[in-house]
Amino acid sequence: MLRPWASRLVWPALAVVALAASAPLGGRADPRQDSQAPLGFSLTNVAREAGLNHVTVFGGTSSNKYLLETTGTGVAFIDIDDDGWLDLFVVNGSTLEGFAPGKAPTNHLYRNKGDGTFEDVTARAGLTASGWGQGACVGDYDGDGHDDLFVSYFGRNRLYHNRGNGAFEDVTRAAGLGDAPGARTRWGTGCAFLDYDRDGRLDLFVANYIDLDLKTAPTPESGLCRYKGIQVACGPPGLTGGKNVLYHNRGDGTFADVSAKSGITRASGTYGLGVTTLDFDNDGWVDLYVANDSNPSALYRNNHDGTFTDIGVASGCAYSQDGKPQAGMGVASGDYDRNGTMDIFKTNFAGDTSTLYSNSGTGFCDDRTFAAGIGVNTRWLGWGTGFIDFDNDGWLDLFLTNGHVYPEVVQIKTEAAYKQRKVIYRNLGNGRFADVTERLGPPATEAKAGRGTAFGDFDNDGQMDIAITNVNDMPDLFRVKSDPRHHWVMLKLVGVQSNRDAIGARVRAIAGGVQQWDEVRGGGSYLSQNDFRIHFGLGTATRVDRIDVRWPNGLEESWDNLTVDRFHTLKEGSGRAQPRTE
Repeated sequence: MLRPWASRLVWPALAVVALAASAPLGGRADPRQDSQAPLGFSLTNVAREAGLNHVTVFGGTSSNKYLLETTGTGVAFIDIDDDGWLDLFVVNGSTLEGFAPGKAPTNHLYRNKGDGTFEDVTARAGLTASGWGQGACVGDYDGDGHDDLFVSYFGRNRLYHNRGNGAFEDVTRAAGLGDAPGARTRWGTGCAFLDYDRDGRLDLFVANYIDLDLKTAPTPESGLCRYKGIQVACGPPGLTGGKNVLYHNRGDGTFADVSAKSGITRASGTYGLGVTTLDFDNDGWVDLYVANDSNPSALYRNNHDGTFTDIGVASGCAYSQDGKPQAGMGVASGDYDRNGTMDIFKTNFAGDTSTLYSNSGTGFCDDRTFAAGIGVNTRWLGWGTGFIDFDNDGWLDLFLTNGHVYPEVVQIKTEAAYKQRKVIYRNLGNGRFADVTERLGPPATEAKAGRGTAFGDFDNDGQMDIAITNVNDMPDLFRVKSDPRHHWVMLKLVGVQSNRDAIGARVRAIAGGVQQWDEVRGGGSYLSQNDFRIHFGLGTATRVDRIDVRWPNGLEESWDNLTVDRFHTLKEGSGRAQPRTE
């Protein structure tokens, strides 16, 4: 049974949201319903001029022997020096052939210089690890004021402690996250920091894809693994699925594996990839969603006692609309319909649609994929994804990064190719989306073998930008520019009793007679980490009347009359306290 947060703040206001749902902020006629109206935003790929110039190496370029060579890597926005400018960490991969000593590709850390460019500080930061890197997530796990970094691998994962002087220290073993039985075959993928027990310390969740032993894994030559008649890498069906892991932060710099006793290992699905935190049932305790490949996805509901229950199937958030498991890759959470609940969007395999689950607020997902206009695309194979308000009109749009998993599909004329365009869905404000990708043109329409995608305002101009990793190619950085007549506000939440990054906090903004909700999330997209700062597009509203924050520990506070087109830091304990409703 749901326990709505702050009923005096949220639920009575839903009638206001319903009345305002068809009107833009500021009360003007709604241009979104006009298919010929200007889009109000543009994208420019500034990666090369910004200095992002390494190649993300991952598997073969024309064919692959194992599924390991296909998944690509993630990217993370992280402010390594707390200077207010987002830096970029890009995970790198490997090849089966390997590399000569000193020649292996490494991960890359780019420091934001604040002038639109980055400098590669990987070596100076001590982050030159190599291997089959997968995902990255960010969080200040020891509460020292500096964001730390976790990187998942096929093999040994790594936890890097931020020393606060521009350098990181590999503390994996010291933190209790080192090699365990099966570590050499464990395939870590998506990850997220979260405070699941509300003790103020960040715990860690890591999804696992396949327990893969390359010595015994089947190969395409076996004749068993084909896609539309061509030989391709085998799996994941038929291979041993990985088990997800939850680590509890002891508060002394170490973690304890609580996967079994927390109920995480009892999930109905496996082959985990994308991970995001969210408060699905709005009870003030952080939940988890995992996109599973070729299996029902998992929605871990927090039971408030240190345990989780996978309610993905029971709540209708695990299958397609016709009741079939899908090949889930990336996942995003956001309130696209402005009704105060966190909805879920999941990218899937080619020949299928992505899936839009509308959170009913009654404990169930309503599959709105076709009703919302998302079902028009079945050609693309989706990876990274996110809800992002491109034009600052107060409605969350959708961004999808695509690329086929098999390089061999170049042989198939009926397929959408290995390198694929992005898909951008514009929120029409009436429960539906429109694919505006072709209207935008390049770089959205440029074909790449895209994978990990992170969303964050790297140039601090009030628009959320996009960083993308591409298989055997350089990364992309899409700078977003929107209608200057539309206002915005960015909120950095700083926990005191709660975890410093405020992961798990829920925020409500009231401006121009309209309410919006968002959350500070760990993980997200595909193997990536988004900007922790909360971004609200405000349309033509010229003032934020009120901000309500429910902190991860349950404290509720408000701030009034915030200036638009500004960054605001909200520190726990500095607002106007509201009575607890628990």
